[in-house]
Amino acid sequence: MSEQHPQATTATPGDRVRAHTDDEVQAEIDRTAADRVAHLAGAPRADLDEHLAQLDREWDVERALEVNASTLILVSTLTAAVRTRSWWLVPPAVVAGFLLQHGLQGWCPPLPVLRRLGFRTQREIDAERTQLRLLRGDLRSPSDVPTA
Repeated sequence: MSEQHPQATTATPGDRVRAHTDDEVQAEIDRTAADRVAHLAGAPRADLDEHLAQLDREWDVERALEVNASTLILVSTLTAAVRTRSWWLVPPAVVAGFLLQHGLQGWCPPLPVLRRLGFRTQREIDAERTQLRLLRGDLRSPSDVPTA
């Protein structure tokens, strides 16, 4: 039942966001991450530590979707309660539909916008983190990363 975006890029199984991201946008996200890692190759440990800390604080696309959706739902619902206007209940219904669609298909209308803004999946963030940990000497190979 889930259809791929017509310009979907090759993604690993279970990575529905990447599968529904435009090829050009996906390539830019991947290229930017690779450039950051290449720039940090040979950098002092403190620079690697700082960038790893930044990755720990980075919001992934799922978190951005959840926070934006819940904010819109909350504000619209509270406005409907205060204004006693039932049409204010339309935005939360639409946003809830988007969240349902994203949960079922891995895609929703705000997703392309967030991806173009540079929001990455947790897997993409973790892949950069692994590369930096390899540079820092924490790992000998990517398979050394402990699984949760």
